[in-house]
Amino acid sequence: METSMLCNNGNVIAFTTVFVPTLYSFVFIFGFIGNLLVVCVVKYQRMNTMTDICLLNLAVSDLLFVISLPFWTRYLAAGEWGFGDFMCKAVSFLYLMGFYGNIFFMVIMSMDRYLIIVHALTLAKHRSVRLGSALTAVVWLVSLLASLPSMVFSQTKNESTITCKTEFPQDNVLRIVTYYELNILGFIIPLVVMTYCYAKIIPTLVSIKTNKKHRAIKLVLLIVILFFLFWTPYNFVTFLMSLKYLGYFANCDAYNNLEWSLKITEVLAFTHCCLNPVIYAFVGQKFKRLVLKLLQNWLPVCFSRCRSFSTELSERRSSVISRSSEITSARLL
Repeated sequence: METSMLCNNGNVIAFTTVFVPTLYSFVFIFGFIGNLLVVCVVKYQRMNTMTDICLLNLAVSDLLFVISLPFWTRYLAAGEWGFGDFMCKAVSFLYLMGFYGNIFFMVIMSMDRYLIIVHALTLAKHRSVRLGSALTAVVWLVSLLASLPSMVFSQTKNESTITCKTEFPQDNVLRIVTYYELNILGFIIPLVVMTYCYAKIIPTLVSIKTNKKHRAIKLVLLIVILFFLFWTPYNFVTFLMSLKYLGYFANCDAYNNLEWSLKITEVLAFTHCCLNPVIYAFVGQKFKRLVLKLLQNWLPVCFSRCRSFSTELSERRSSVISRSSEITSARLL
């Protein structure tokens, strides 16, 4: 019998049914709006460079990920799965497809920046839309293969309530393998590649005599630091979860602490998908202009009112300043 069935984990369940759904809701709202805006801008402006392709697919993978969150939110809040066996498999699949796609496209973007900055005169000329499309296909294929086990083994189960779980064979070997897959494919390899790329990029940026280099260096450091801070705790806890199935953490205190840690670090890691549009898109001056242009086309009435209000406010300020000057002049005279 599993430890979870023997231990009293009422506090963990209370946290899972109240606070986690609330946090998931915030992640869904901000992640959905931000990434949808990125997709709309890239498609609307017909941006078709290698960077644009990566940015578009990063946003799509984030959208796949956040689309699964309302289902998990309802599941956790209600305490049972109410969407059937097919949706259990589909939502689990979308969740992992988005997860792996998100990580892999961040790696591709890091490698692309490495080529642009470090090998600008040699390898960078081989960057093309065709290459970007080919890499995109490979990334989605790898994400698909990595997500298949979860989809195959996810199923509803009628216990005290209807649950949606990944039910692996009893020996737990495949379950442990999926944890290691998550750690290695979803964290260790991406972190190593990104660290290498940006470790080479920073010295190159430092050597370039431009006023924009400091901002570029800060952005590079921000990308790596945020990835490390948001994903390291979650991957460390999932590694400990794999040890649990090897017979460690058999006592209830250790098990409950592990469950607490998993829920908290999971929410922290999921929040990273909300930051991707900010990190990769909105920090750029060009992208900000495109967002404003798109919003002006979508909401012309609102923007025209904002302009008229701004003009009226400016005229009032000018009038006040003019009157103040007249009063001051009169006093002086």
